[in-house]
Amino acid sequence: MTLSILYQTIVTIGKLNLYRHDAGEVRLVKRCRSALRAAGLQVKREARTRMKDAGGGVSTLRDSLAAAMVGGELSERHCEILEAAAGLFAERGYAATSVRDIGEKVGLLGGSLYHYIKSKEALFVRIHDMALQVAGDRIATAMAGKTDPWERLEAACVTMLEIQLDPHSLTMPLMNDFASAPPEIRERLVAKRDAFEAIFRELIPGLPLDPALDRGVYRLLLLTLLNNVSSWYRQGGMSPEDIGRQIVRIFRHDVKEKEGVERVSPAR
Repeated sequence: MTLSILYQTIVTIGKLNLYRHDAGEVRLVKRCRSALRAAGLQVKREARTRMKDAGGGVSTLRDSLAAAMVGGELSERHCEILEAAAGLFAERGYAATSVRDIGEKVGLLGGSLYHYIKSKEALFVRIHDMALQVAGDRIATAMAGKTDPWERLEAACVTMLEIQLDPHSLTMPLMNDFASAPPEIRERLVAKRDAFEAIFRELIPGLPLDPALDRGVYRLLLLTLLNNVSSWYRQGGMSPEDIGRQIVRIFRHDVKEKEGVERVSPAR
C-alpha cells in the first residue's frame, strides 16, 4: 500500500470520526487511524533505508531535512509534518501554501496540526533555518581536510552549485522565497541567509589575491554568479561540479602565479 493511499485512508477515517457518536465506534476508528498512521510511517522508514542501501538519490538524501532531524528530540510525526511542509513550501511557495494544505498532506484535520506547530510563519522560519543548516554542513564537510585556499573555495563553490541545481533541492526554493514572506519574519530570514553566505566571507581573506582587488567586490561578484547559475543551467550539459571548477578558474587571480609569469616573460 502506498503512502498516498494510506494518508487518504487516514483522512477518510478522520472525517468519519466527526460524524460518529457511538463511543465504541469512535474508539474503533481511532485505533484504525493510529494503526494506519503507524503503518505509513513504517513504509516511509523502509523506503529511506532502501534508498540508503541502494546508494541512490544521494544528493536528494543529503539535502533532505531528514538529515537535520537525525538524533533530534522530535517525534516521528513531527518530522513527518516538517518534511511535508518543506515540500509544499518549496513546490508552491510560502504565499500559496496554507496550514490546511499541510494538514491534509499528513492527514491531520482541524486544529490538530497546531499541536505540533505554533503558526505557519514559525513553521516556515524553522524549516528555512534547518535547510540552510543542512546546506552549510554539506559545504563544511566538502571543505574539511583541505588547507589550500583555492581548493577550499572550489569545494565550497562546487557544493553550493550541487545544492542549487539539484532538481529535488529544498534549500534553494526556500532561500529564494523570502521576499513573499511576511515583513515580521523577513528580517530573520535575510539575517539567516547572510549568516549562510558568511562561509564565503571567511574564505575570501585567505586567497592570495592581488592587493589591488577589492575583496568585498570580489565576494559579491562570486556570490551573484553562483546564485544565478540556475537561471541558465540545463541538464545534459556541464555538470554542477564542472561549472563550479570553471567559475573558480575564472576568479583565480593568484598574485604568486602572476609574479611568476612576469618573471619569465621575455623582455620587450
